[in-house]
Amino acid sequence: METKGLKMAFCLLLMVHSSLQQTSSKKKNNKRDSAVEELQKQINDIVQELNLLKEQQALQTGTKVLGKCFLADPVKKTFHSASEDCIAKGGSLSTPLTWEENEQLHNYVRQSIGPEEHIWLGINDMITDGQWVDQSGSNVRFKNWETEITLQPDGGHSQNCAVLSTTAKGKWFDESCRAEKASVCEFNIV
Repeated sequence: METKGLKMAFCLLLMVHSSLQQTSSKKKNNKRDSAVEELQKQINDIVQELNLLKEQQALQTGTKVLGKCFLADPVKKTFHSASEDCIAKGGSLSTPLTWEENEQLHNYVRQSIGPEEHIWLGINDMITDGQWVDQSGSNVRFKNWETEITLQPDGGHSQNCAVLSTTAKGKWFDESCRAEKASVCEFNIV
């Protein structure tokens, strides 16, 4: 009988011990989940603050247009160098999505860089000739190619990057990506 009683008491102790461990484990998981949620909130707050700082920095020397901020860089660079510089600043090469945006960009370039400049746009057809995509790889919906005089794009395999021309009233031309042009970075703003 005593052995049976000891076995029973031992079993009860094991069950109590196991139950306490599970409760302790749940508390640890709850604490860990709570800590993860708090870290995620802090990350979101930092990202929001960073976006506001980028907007303020760009607005000091750039201009705000339709939920974007444009920042001109008159230094002439290849397409890839200009693109990398924009990315390093937290933006991308400007890519007008509408006629109105294209007009705003054209006017901004004339005022900030000069009335006879070409700037890189954030579009190219490097992967498939004739299929113009933005820097995220999405097909370009809005296009403003110069078609009255030269029927752009006309460069075939040798001209895979696009420029906006101020002398052609904001019309686009295809150009060799190795050419050196001014650029405008764009930043999405909240």
